[in-house]
Amino acid sequence: MTVAAAPTTRPNPARRDRIFHIGMAVAFLITAIVGFGPSYFFKPVHPSPALIPLLHVHGLVFTAWLVLLIVQSGLVRADRVDLHKRLGIAGAVLAALMVILGLLVAIDAARRGTSADGMDPLAFMIFPFGQTLMFAGFTGAGLWQRRRSEIHRRLILLGTICLMTPAISRLVDKRSALAAFLTVIFVIVALIHDWRSRGRVHPVYMWGGAIILLSGPLRAVFGNSAGWHAFARFLVGS
Repeated sequence: MTVAAAPTTRPNPARRDRIFHIGMAVAFLITAIVGFGPSYFFKPVHPSPALIPLLHVHGLVFTAWLVLLIVQSGLVRADRVDLHKRLGIAGAVLAALMVILGLLVAIDAARRGTSADGMDPLAFMIFPFGQTLMFAGFTGAGLWQRRRSEIHRRLILLGTICLMTPAISRLVDKRSALAAFLTVIFVIVALIHDWRSRGRVHPVYMWGGAIILLSGPLRAVFGNSAGWHAFARFLVGS
């Protein structure tokens, strides 16, 4: 008498995709907490310079975005797409606030002479400025494509990846070039997930990943141009 082997059940691709996005959202929040822990999250128990109100608000909104991303991913995992769509309005408001605050923080940092890797503060300003604009582009496109979930969630993920570089830079002694390189690891993880779960990489990740990868060298070149310096001086008011 032979006993038939029980059929091997393979995880549903959609289910794996939902779990992946929850995992990425949690990874983003952990990266932010570890990176900004001494200067923001653990400030009451870690001596560090006082923060101006703008940075407090920026940190609060940034954290709210990451927490909302986890909640939204969890709602999709739980098949509560109806509530996910309602909270999407809050996400759109937070995204708009983050763009405004991100640009203001970049300008304020240049005024205070903040820099890295020995760069001129005005030249360095193009990096946080560019990260904020890329977040705006990816996230705005994601909200526009909210009815096309395959595209929507990938664009939102890419937009959030753009915001991870400042947190990562604090883990590598503010070496901005290395931080930008390490940020791309999040994109690589997304590419690998797509390849393993779908057998191919979605074009959004291909094009978006290329934009993120190439943006660093392009900003480094453009940031040292006379045109950017004139624009930066205008924004800084010097």
